[in-house]
Amino acid sequence: MNWLASLSVRQFGFALAFAIFLADQAHKFWMLEIFDIRRRQPVHVTPFLDLVMAWNPGISYSLLRADSPAGRWGLVAATGLIIALLLVWMWKSSHKLLAAGLGLIAGGALGNLMDRIVYGAVADFFHFYIDTENWGRLSWYVFNVADVAIVAGVALLLYDSIRPQPPETAAGGQEAGQADR
Repeated sequence: MNWLASLSVRQFGFALAFAIFLADQAHKFWMLEIFDIRRRQPVHVTPFLDLVMAWNPGISYSLLRADSPAGRWGLVAATGLIIALLLVWMWKSSHKLLAAGLGLIAGGALGNLMDRIVYGAVADFFHFYIDTENWGRLSWYVFNVADVAIVAGVALLLYDSIRPQPPETAAGGQEAGQADR
């Protein structure tokens, strides 16, 4: 993994975004076309996790449902704009932790954008829940690999925003070469 350390901040962020996009799309292809989750669901993996097939026509928790072609393409355009802004931010980032967070979010968003373009909705598969005696089943939303990457990326951005920053040089910026590492 020495090659990973030799990547510039930009290369690292873009490589991570591309890897997340590929992993998400490969998983979705496998679940839909090879495993055929639509026919087999629900698949009980553990007492708290099932694999299911859920199409999300909106964003998180099906907010902003896009039930019409105009709504769908509006979400595609908005997502594309957000991804572009994330990539510009990543291009300007000065350290790998920030680039990693942005790469995770951008890669996940690209995966979900591809679903919306190809299928008209985002394919979700993982369903976490807990069965209780008093309240029945307490259920979390159904999500996918892209969603996991987006949440992890947001967590990295939050951590990056509160962690102590390295001291700047007298010239008012990081030492020469640091912006690319």
